[in-house]
Amino acid sequence: MRAILISLCALWSFVTYAQDDKTTFHTYLYNKEYKVYLRINFYDQDVIIPDQDLLGPLPGYLGKERNSFCWPIVSAKVKGNKAHLQMVNDYGSEDLEATLTRENDSIYVLKQGKGSTLKVPNDGKWQKLPSTLPFVRPKRQ
Repeated sequence: MRAILISLCALWSFVTYAQDDKTTFHTYLYNKEYKVYLRINFYDQDVIIPDQDLLGPLPGYLGKERNSFCWPIVSAKVKGNKAHLQMVNDYGSEDLEATLTRENDSIYVLKQGKGSTLKVPNDGKWQKLPSTLPFVRPKRQ
């Protein structure tokens, strides 16, 4: 009986760990300073961009508050606490490579690599985003 109980506890902890792992890159992240966010699901790759469902399900996108412009994530490959991304603007005229790294439970860092610079509309002008941009995972989603 004791062996069965220990086995069940070990199985439960494994199942719980596996579920937690599937939430690392299935979340909503926000950067308050630039008012941009990431809505991502790199596992099922089933994120639909509002009013742009013609693009179909994707791994996610970077969006801007109070604006429909976005950078769709067209490819995401997860390795541990880091994901390698391919992004394109919603006009299809610019693209880039980036990494998204989970620093801890609530902090993620997006780092731009090769390609275009991330730009988002801000008060009628284009605003360049820094090449390294921190995001916070809200406590409740």
